[in-house]
Amino acid sequence: MELQKITSSSKPHPPVVGKVTHHSIELYWDLEKKAKRQGPQEQWFRFSIEEEDPKLHTYGEPISSEHLHRAVNVNDEDLLVHILQGGNVKVDVPNKFGFTALMVAAQRGYTRLVKILVSHGTDVNLQNGSGKDSLMLACYAGHLDVVKYLRRHGASWDTRDLGGCTALHWAADGGHCNVIEWMIGDGCEVDVVDAGSRWTPLMRVSAVSGNQEVASLLIDAGADVNVKDKDGKTPLMVAVLNNHEELVQLLLDRGADASVKNEFGKGVLEMARVFDRQNVLSLLEERKRKQMPKKSSIR
Repeated sequence: MELQKITSSSKPHPPVVGKVTHHSIELYWDLEKKAKRQGPQEQWFRFSIEEEDPKLHTYGEPISSEHLHRAVNVNDEDLLVHILQGGNVKVDVPNKFGFTALMVAAQRGYTRLVKILVSHGTDVNLQNGSGKDSLMLACYAGHLDVVKYLRRHGASWDTRDLGGCTALHWAADGGHCNVIEWMIGDGCEVDVVDAGSRWTPLMRVSAVSGNQEVASLLIDAGADVNVKDKDGKTPLMVAVLNNHEELVQLLLDRGADASVKNEFGKGVLEMARVFDRQNVLSLLEERKRKQMPKKSSIR
């Protein structure tokens, strides 16, 4: 319950009941110590007693987009349905960060909320300020159930964010192999390149996480271990530069060519020396020695 003082006066007389609604009662006191009330009600001493809305936790406050996003943030299915059925809030209104309710639910893995929002007409292909859609956010976070549901309801693998990355790039960054495996099986292009550096998802792994499991999964699905970006760098070069020693070993084992040069004529050995990647350098030099033909002796 809440008491809201509108005007002040001397100690009031017993109240007179004013307006009554389903959630509030107004009580009035005379300003003057007289038997009869004088002047308009606005000049009387007044309290408004309102019942708290158990759904919105507010006192007679109109439903707004803030309530919609609050319902999603706390994963409250009943409250979300209550708000959407009221019809006063647009389902795709963004929050202050430019995320729709679906984007937030997808990112957090709230599958039931995702289904509720889709059933109320949310646009699964809307993008936020950086160009990410709900599918990208779910792929990065590893929520396979959400990914599958969004795909069934029109989400596209081909959508790109402002950097030109697709959902598979973001899934590779997230490192969730079960999601990546399903995506590839669903028709994702394994060697799709971004619009900036011309990096494939395997290149992203080489640059960001160095995750061997993800790299193996991508290579098994046909990713080119010797693909070149716009500067002529290969996944092996990128892994060397980022000191991902175990990934370097994996790429070499899976057919990466250590003799390739970038557009400046530099190879992986030179890169390892320049950037002082000692462990990687030792690995590369040992590999090179093993591949050198043995000299035969003539008697």
